[in-house]
Amino acid sequence: MIRHLLKISDFTKEECEKIIEKSIEIKANPEKYSESLKNKTLLMIFEKPSLRTRVSFETGMTQLGGHAIFYSIKDSPLGKKENIHDTAKCASRYVDLISARLFKRKDLWDLAKYSDVPVINMLDDFAHPCQILGDLQTIKEKKGTLNGLKISYFGDSHNNVTYDLMRAAAMFGLKMDVACPEGEAYEPEKEVLDEVEEISKQTGAEVRVVHDAKEAANNSDVVYTDSWMSYGIPAEQEEARKKVFMPFQVNSELMKSAKPDAVFMNCLPAKRGYEQTAEVIDGPQSIVFDQAENRLHIQKAIMLFLMNKF
Repeated sequence: MIRHLLKISDFTKEECEKIIEKSIEIKANPEKYSESLKNKTLLMIFEKPSLRTRVSFETGMTQLGGHAIFYSIKDSPLGKKENIHDTAKCASRYVDLISARLFKRKDLWDLAKYSDVPVINMLDDFAHPCQILGDLQTIKEKKGTLNGLKISYFGDSHNNVTYDLMRAAAMFGLKMDVACPEGEAYEPEKEVLDEVEEISKQTGAEVRVVHDAKEAANNSDVVYTDSWMSYGIPAEQEEARKKVFMPFQVNSELMKSAKPDAVFMNCLPAKRGYEQTAEVIDGPQSIVFDQAENRLHIQKAIMLFLMNKF
């Protein structure tokens, strides 16, 4: 059966753990996997720009002995000149894996629906599973476990990273506070809240949306934030959004409310003086570049898993 990764909850907790362990192994022994995907080809479809996503996938595929093709659809949108069904069917005849970074979840879902090879979501408006799997690996490396932790997220929560981080927290039975301004434009979608609630019933997770940053930071093991100006948000909204989100900025004072050994994470890109201060992201509790590096290793593990290579 063909498996796709469209959101982190497409995998079970046990599968996520297996992928994380494989990623840690690959990180320690990269040469062992240098021919694991020999003569295999990955098609990378990009509607949104990326640094870490493109470089980690392309480098990862090369280091596994395969080949990656970068295909930009910025000037030729998916489903316009040719319907998504035909794109998926044709591409499946050429390549062994398809990854896509798109604006709309429906386009990603349709690509997977009609593809005859595994499809990996490199980001859409509903999920960012590769990022969160890499984040979980980083947390495990730094904390030694993924059990019994509290994660706090601050800022824009109407956001793909937030959604999959919430799903992951629910799957792993963790505590998580999502701190954001009130309002539909800033809070998680109901569909995500409902999914997280259902998963939490099975795992005992406690995932909350709160509107007080200090309350959310209290007793946290992991402090996480993301950009206030995600791709697609008009530049003219920047000043207004900055004013709305500033009470949720991660600064040294907020970090004092977390545990003394709390780590700081940002999936990048980061703007100092916005979602976090320079003293936090460049400080001793920051693990953002370890987090960024692990994107390379986790992409490899994800591709090997979907290709039934472990």
